[in-house]
Amino acid sequence: MKLLAIDIGNTNISLGLFADASLVGSWRATSRADATADEVAAQIAGLLALDGHRIDELDTAALASVVPPLTSTFERALRRRLGRDPFIVDAGSLAGTLAIEIDRPAEAGADRLCNALAARTEYGGPAIVIDLGTSTNFDLISADGAYVGGAIAPGLGLSLEALVGSASKLPRIDLRRPPSAIGTNTVHAMQSGTVLGYVGLVSGLLTALRSELLERSPEASRVSVVATGGYTHEEWLHEVPGIDAIEPDLTLRGIRYAHEAIMARSALAAARAETDG
Repeated sequence: MKLLAIDIGNTNISLGLFADASLVGSWRATSRADATADEVAAQIAGLLALDGHRIDELDTAALASVVPPLTSTFERALRRRLGRDPFIVDAGSLAGTLAIEIDRPAEAGADRLCNALAARTEYGGPAIVIDLGTSTNFDLISADGAYVGGAIAPGLGLSLEALVGSASKLPRIDLRRPPSAIGTNTVHAMQSGTVLGYVGLVSGLLTALRSELLERSPEASRVSVVATGGYTHEEWLHEVPGIDAIEPDLTLRGIRYAHEAIMARSALAAARAETDG
């Protein structure tokens, strides 16, 4: 089976082509909330074609989206090209697959739930996923495999945009590690505050969240920490202590796991209905 997994975020869209369980290609594009269904179809076809794939080779598609206008646009585009509706991954479709132990499960972002499902499947619990994107999401999986919440902080790029946009004399800078924490010019001072400050934010939150997760875990438990998202290629990420693995495609794999579980439940329900009939 060829499955196209699509993670629709506020800044970027990630696509992953799976042949059964193998990820055979992945691509990233910029999100445009006002894109038409035809533009979305052309974008998907163009990205697939970069590596010799075609949209008409797909058997199905599954979406995890935090941008409602684009969810319906992608649905229309894929329905027209595939002749069937794509699977939508959200808290409702994951019922029976992932226990979501937060106050209002429907509010949990689909990408966060897919990250939790992938981490639980591949690493077990307890675990923490750090998703470094437009926002910085920390998602926690308990020892028994339930999604129990986490934390949301501004992303690195968003923090810089807020700083530059609010201080007219500050320039736009490259988000790279400065030569030292003490900046001797404006650029290095800004890099120190943004990049090293961000490392401190991630490290501090990770320490606090790991401590609380261990308090509710069996004795001698070890928390697995996985990083994913758009900033996983940055060298400064290695300065954050306690990260066990960097998995840029974790969300896409989570979408595949969700689709697999949804299909299995549908097949079971159909078998039961046939037996009852």
